[in-house]
Amino acid sequence: MLEKSADAFRTIGEMADALGVRTHILRYWEEQFPMLKPLTRAGGRRLYRPEDVALLHVIHRLLYSEGYTVKGARRFLTEGEPKAAPAELSAPPQQGSGFDRRALQAVRDRLAAALASA
Repeated sequence: MLEKSADAFRTIGEMADALGVRTHILRYWEEQFPMLKPLTRAGGRRLYRPEDVALLHVIHRLLYSEGYTVKGARRFLTEGEPKAAPAELSAPPQQGSGFDRRALQAVRDRLAAALASA
């Protein structure tokens, strides 16, 4: 099969394969992320433009790699990164109250691998 140009439009099936998700997930994302607007052809056939493809990759990364909820990812994409509170308003971290994000991701990865091999 020939590789498509980076400027070529992608079908929903192609994008689902590229991201490793099912097509209904992409249709759900279209409902949840108003900035995601693929072209719709006759019969409801979706075609994703290059900017849609880039946005889908960002949404996928936020949800699957960075652990955002759909609501949090939508807020991130519309408002940008949350601004840190001014130093005088933020309390110093309590001992034991923080978490190691890398350690949590390692646990999640081990659980996913165990489920995949089961």
